[in-house]
Amino acid sequence: MESLEFPVAAIVAAPTKFAWISSSRVFRPEREALRRIFRRFVLAILAGAIAFCASVSAAEAQRRAVERSRQTSAQDLAIAASREMALAAGRLPDPVLTLGIDNLPIDGPDQFSLTNDFMTMRRIGVMQEFTRSEKRQLRAQRSEREAEKSVVEKAATVASIQRNSALAWLDRYYAEASAAVIAQQAGEAKLEIVAAEGAYRAGRGNQADVFAAHSALVGLEVQASEVDRRIRTATINLARWIGEGADAPLAGKPAIDSIRLDTGALDTQLAHHPEITILAKQEEIASTEARMARAEKKADWSLEVAYQKRGPSYSDMISVGVSIPLQWDQKNRQDREFAAKLALAERARAEHEEALRAHVGEVRAMIAEWENGRDRLARYERDLVPLARERTKAALAAYQGGKANLSDLLLARRNEIEIRMQAVQLESDIARLWGQLNFLIPDGAGATHASVPAQPSANRGKEPR
Repeated sequence: MESLEFPVAAIVAAPTKFAWISSSRVFRPEREALRRIFRRFVLAILAGAIAFCASVSAAEAQRRAVERSRQTSAQDLAIAASREMALAAGRLPDPVLTLGIDNLPIDGPDQFSLTNDFMTMRRIGVMQEFTRSEKRQLRAQRSEREAEKSVVEKAATVASIQRNSALAWLDRYYAEASAAVIAQQAGEAKLEIVAAEGAYRAGRGNQADVFAAHSALVGLEVQASEVDRRIRTATINLARWIGEGADAPLAGKPAIDSIRLDTGALDTQLAHHPEITILAKQEEIASTEARMARAEKKADWSLEVAYQKRGPSYSDMISVGVSIPLQWDQKNRQDREFAAKLALAERARAEHEEALRAHVGEVRAMIAEWENGRDRLARYERDLVPLARERTKAALAAYQGGKANLSDLLLARRNEIEIRMQAVQLESDIARLWGQLNFLIPDGAGATHASVPAQPSANRGKEPR
């Protein structure tokens, strides 16, 4: 964009010495901010040819942000934990060791004797619960679904990191572009001050023009101070994602005129959006829990074997027992639990489908706003910015020819600044929309999503009825 090119020649060629009215009329913090911007851009351009390889592109910032993030490591640990749980859930419960004393007398001549009474026995045994294989498989499947959900959550984390780091990079880029506009206009404002003071001393101008020229420069210095704050804030935000090197020169802006989404297949593409896929995995987990509740209608059983030691005058014994829960009230217990899990599965499905519809609508609105912004920016580049520039040139020529006063030139200059700043802000808004749209799905994560299907109706045939 022509209006966003850094005006190095204008900055370097601007005179560094000019008269001030009085120290009481100077806003020194703003002037220092403007000088910092001058130094920033001059040094950046001079160092660019030497350290071009050290510049930070948007893609490089994203890569460093993903590598630096601890969130992805946490998600890897969550995936490993769920898979370990899946292995454990498919095993039988641990056997239970039982120890005891049966029929111990507490009064009479054999009080507390372990050997005199024929009914007293010291017992040791083992009890094992035999969970049905169907239940164990379903429990393992549930943990596997949790692991798959963690994989998708990691993809969502990566997408969020890529998106936020790209937005942080774009914020700094366009803050510096705004500073370039102000710096160029400030350099020209200084020339106007020199011209106004020369005309006043020669008797061709009035003192009001001198004050107006100085006021215009001070206004630019105030804007420079605000933009300098934005640059520092954007640099701090970028450092939050990429760490050291956030203040390095930025490379060229990415291609914000195209996005990876196909508006014709938006429903299918967004079905693989990580946030939607998480809901799909939650739906699968709820479906598995419903099948687990149905399997609970079939009771498990336990086997116990015990050895019983009696006194030396009596024979030792063994015992074998089987325990089976009596589900005598299934309609008010197991059936109701099954119905509750079915309801939760239906709720998860409804939330998934509704979230997909809402997300598709939001993304379509963002795409429409992005396309409209591009059209408006094209009009700025094609018509508004060139017209504002030509108006300033015409006003300058008229002022130099004595056909216009300084206020006309300052008005034209102010209009050009506003137009160019509006163009920068509009392109910044378009770039932020581009960043949000282009990184809804993490870049380079197609294989991950291909292995984790997320269609809304993927599990309908598996639902218990």
